Amino acid sequence: MARPVIIDCDPGHDDAIALLLALGSDDLDVKGITTVAGNQTGDKTLNNALRVLSYLGIEKEVAQGATQPLMRDLITAAEVHGESGLEGPELPEPSFDKSEKTATELMVKIISESEEKVTLIPTGPLTNIGHLLLAHPEVKDRIEEIVLMGGACFGGNWTPAAEFNILVDPEAADIVYNSGIPVTMCGLDVTHRAQVMKDETERIRGIGNKASTLVAELLDYFAIFHMNPNFPFEGPPLHDVCAVAYVLNREIFTVRKHHVAIDTVGELTVGATVVDYYDMSGREKNVNVVMDLDRERFIALLCETLEKYS
Repeated sequence: MARPVIIDCDPGHDDAIALLLALGSDDLDVKGITTVAGNQTGDKTLNNALRVLSYLGIEKEVAQGATQPLMRDLITAAEVHGESGLEGPELPEPSFDKSEKTATELMVKIISESEEKVTLIPTGPLTNIGHLLLAHPEVKDRIEEIVLMGGACFGGNWTPAAEFNILVDPEAADIVYNSGIPVTMCGLDVTHRAQVMKDETERIRGIGNKASTLVAELLDYFAIFHMNPNFPFEGPPLHDVCAVAYVLNREIFTVRKHHVAIDTVGELTVGATVVDYYDMSGREKNVNVVMDLDRERFIALLCETLEKYS
């Protein structure tokens, strides 16, 4: 039976590819999609999710969530994802409207009505999940786990200490990491290894359907930012795709359990995920930290799923 999931995202090139992986898999039942401000403003990330689904001819309930972090001004990543947040491919205007529900309302409805516990897969800032847990703590027992893209054990990508998604809303991340719900963190330690090489982009393009063409065009644009000679990349890293891939096939990944805390006050380290890598604090190990992956099997999983689209 397919696992019921909610995708919470801020598309974003890698968010869009993560959506395609989730929607194309027979092993996941995407019950709903919620959007959050992050890679671009809230209106743009919502529009991008609707445009991707409209391009694919797939209609799912898409609910708009937070347009601002819980306590901070919004940071966006236009220099990575462009003015729209999804530059590169030509996508249609949305063919259907957003949900009348807010992201929180949709998540509560799905979680409450599901016969099975629901897995949350956030690939953007954790603001929506923070709102959900603050306003509706009663749903915690109905959440199977939270598998997120964010954080890092060693170093950041937006500041020397912090990864972007956590930095945008560290207070929300703190709520999630201390929620008592099983949390798996797909941070930069693994996502920087999930690179797509140029020949693999061409392999994806060669599949020849609408979904694979879209992914290849997304990768073409995403590669431009990551080809900076200061970066250690041979191809663009598929950060957000790792979270969906982990839910699909954990055997691809190497995981260690550690205590992880979120720095919400540091002058130089705000937004850092402080991983007790050597277990020095004696604190309870609260997070599954994904450290590595079998990159070839990861790419194969993506290609095999894209081949299922017509």
